[in-house]
Amino acid sequence: MDQRAFVERRSPTWQRLDELLRRVERRGVRALDADEILELARLYRAITSDLAYAQGRGYGEYLLEYLNRSVARAHAQVYARAPESGLARIGDFYARTFPLEVRRSLPYIALCAALTVACAVVAFVLVRNSPANAYAFLPKFMVSEHIRKSLHDSNFAVDPTFAPAMSAAIIANNVRVAIVAFAGCVTLGALTLYIISFNGLMLGGTAALFTNAGFGRDFWATIAPHGVIELTAIQIAGGAGLLIAAGVAFPGRLRRRDAIMTNARRAGTLIVGVASMLMVAGTIEAFISPRRLPETVRILVGVLAASGLLLYFASAWRPFTRERGA
Repeated sequence: MDQRAFVERRSPTWQRLDELLRRVERRGVRALDADEILELARLYRAITSDLAYAQGRGYGEYLLEYLNRSVARAHAQVYARAPESGLARIGDFYARTFPLEVRRSLPYIALCAALTVACAVVAFVLVRNSPANAYAFLPKFMVSEHIRKSLHDSNFAVDPTFAPAMSAAIIANNVRVAIVAFAGCVTLGALTLYIISFNGLMLGGTAALFTNAGFGRDFWATIAPHGVIELTAIQIAGGAGLLIAAGVAFPGRLRRRDAIMTNARRAGTLIVGVASMLMVAGTIEAFISPRRLPETVRILVGVLAASGLLLYFASAWRPFTRERGA
């Protein structure tokens, strides 16, 4: 049986299982009567067999992913031992669900990260060689009011007291960028790629202006403590937007609606994690003031934040491998 015929034949069973699971996940097992509980167990066995069949026939990735997730959801309800407390669910989300989803969505996130780095490097080089190019990447008020030409040469001079204001502007910008990067899914990812690119250009252009004026170290010391987390969150938000866009544009062998729903659930997991990361970054910015701590300490905080993020997401490698091999 080819994949299309298989999906058409079995999809009513999967949809019925999904309906029962949604009710149980929202209101608990008490949402089902005795017959429906037995039906849930029967449908669980059926979709497990469907997954094994689909794997054996080498069907498409989207279909296998959909069946894998359905089997996992059903297993969690059929073999649930006791209701988890709210704190236990939150702990499981941050310990496993979120970092695991980041690993699964890594191609989309990596694309956003590569685009950010490339645009930042281009802007840095252009503004480093000709500071007037900053007008192409930055709002005029950030250039005109706080950066003036030196009387002696063509370099710009930057008032170091502007660093805190610049930091606050970048925080607000990063929150907006994360929201727009995710919302860009409605444009099939075009807006996502645009905002990610523009954010990289702004970062590189700003860094070059401060470097030209002799305040490059101060700039990075100001950005590092919270910027590492914020910029990572932006890439994840962009990846979430591209993930949904991929479900729309490339549904594979699944029906487009099923592909969108599957990817939207995954993207929702990413966005909840992004919101938490932005809150952590804001807390760091509030307590690690650029005026109270030495540059070396602030840079060290940034290095520790980067190392912590790397270890946190790397911790999902083993469960990721097991699930993919299931």
